[in-house]
Amino acid sequence: MIVVFDASTFVSAVLKADSIPERALFRALTEPSRLILSQEVESEYREVIFRPKFDRFVSVGRRQLILDTVVVAAERVEPSETVLECRDPKDDKYLALAAAGNADVIVSSDGHHLLPMHPWRGISILSPTDYLALP
Repeated sequence: MIVVFDASTFVSAVLKADSIPERALFRALTEPSRLILSQEVESEYREVIFRPKFDRFVSVGRRQLILDTVVVAAERVEPSETVLECRDPKDDKYLALAAAGNADVIVSSDGHHLLPMHPWRGISILSPTDYLALP
């Protein structure tokens, strides 16, 4: 199963050890699943998780460790198609990555923009809980 994670779910995974988002992230990193990542998505992950507002919740070391784990384990895919289909243009990068990487699922916590698009071009868009419930 080829998986894309949006930044909101990635941040939730980093901030809360043994949370549903963290379990979903580690499932996506474990075969037979494959997490795919573009430079644009990696840059957003990096920018968001190192915001000072998160310093009181989780150490910089934990944030760096999880980011490094994802960067090393994920398969790189760089979209060639520009997608302009989400009501929030900042989320189009996840759709473009999913399309370019032939993803099976986008894992998102965005109930306003991404989750209502399920399914998109035959790609499931699921909450972390629903992703974990897949066989």
